Parts: sequence; structure tokens; C-alpha cells
Amino acid sequence: MERSRSELQTEILAALAHPNRIRILEALQRGVSCNCELAPALELEQSNLSRHLKILVQAGVLLSWKEGLRVNFKVTDARVFKMLDLAAALAKHNVETRAEAFEEA
Repeated sequence: MERSRSELQTEILAALAHPNRIRILEALQRGVSCNCELAPALELEQSNLSRHLKILVQAGVLLSWKEGLRVNFKVTDARVFKMLDLAAALAKHNVETRAEAFEEA
């Protein structure tokens, strides 16, 4: 059964909807990285990191491959960083709007 466009969008957005997964993507913005490098850089337990990486790979946000004992990861489409930038801008706007509403009250 073919999945709808909205179901595919939901899968991607759900994969992005966790602070650790956003941190992983931010770390990968600099390029390809191994899970052995990401865990200490992000101060995550290997099992926790693996769970988040698996979600991002399953959603098609990341690509993974093995090189010997290393498992490397890279972002499949750099437009995901534009999504993160947009989400950050929306969050900033929401905070500012709430602060203005609070000051007016």
C-alpha cells in the first residue's frame, strides 16, 4: 500500500521532533561522522545515540554505511538544515510574541 504525501511528511517531521535528533543533525552539518565520534561529541550513551540514529535513517533523513568497524552517517538532503533554521526562527518568533503579550497584559 502506497503511503500518502502527508504520511511521509509526518514521518520526517516526527523524526526531527526530538532535541537529541536535532543535535545529531547539527553535528552532521559539518559532514560525515561515525557514531563513535558522535556519542562523545554529543555526550550521549551509545545505545541512546543508536536509537536516535535509527529513527533518522528509517525516516530517510540520514544515510548510513559501514567501513570496517565504523558506521558512518550523513544527511541525505541538505534542505533539512533549512527546515531546522525555519523551526528556530518560528520558535524565536513565538517567544517574542509571548513576551510582548505578557508585557501588554
